[in-house]
Amino acid sequence: MSQTIEPARSGDLPAILSLLERGGLPAAGLDQHLEAAVVAREGTRVLGCAAIELYGDAGLLRSVAVDPASRGLGLGIRLTEAALTLARSRGARTVYLLTETATQFFPRFGFRPISREEVASAVRRSVEFTEVCAVTAQAMVAEL
Repeated sequence: MSQTIEPARSGDLPAILSLLERGGLPAAGLDQHLEAAVVAREGTRVLGCAAIELYGDAGLLRSVAVDPASRGLGLGIRLTEAALTLARSRGARTVYLLTETATQFFPRFGFRPISREEVASAVRRSVEFTEVCAVTAQAMVAEL
């Protein structure tokens, strides 16, 4: 069966939260941004997710996760591309992210490391920056 990348539905939230928990990623605030999330689906099963938080013309890429049993299929790449396309379609010109483990994954999408102080102030006020991501997490940016 093939995998599809599509907008997340409200009923996907439990599966997405489970993926984030298993991947050691923060879930706080994601329910507020589900309308800007995408999932990888095989039949009715959610295999992966990614989400965007929008702050004017800036976005925050978050919650990129793939079920361990489905890794190696390119789903992380497809999910990230879909999330960035969604961000662009909603007016984002710059997208930021925080990561502790995937600094080698994101440059293929145009992301480069920056200091946290260089992140747009609206994004720095997000839950990801203020509450849930460790201060050791690397900030990265990509221009869309």
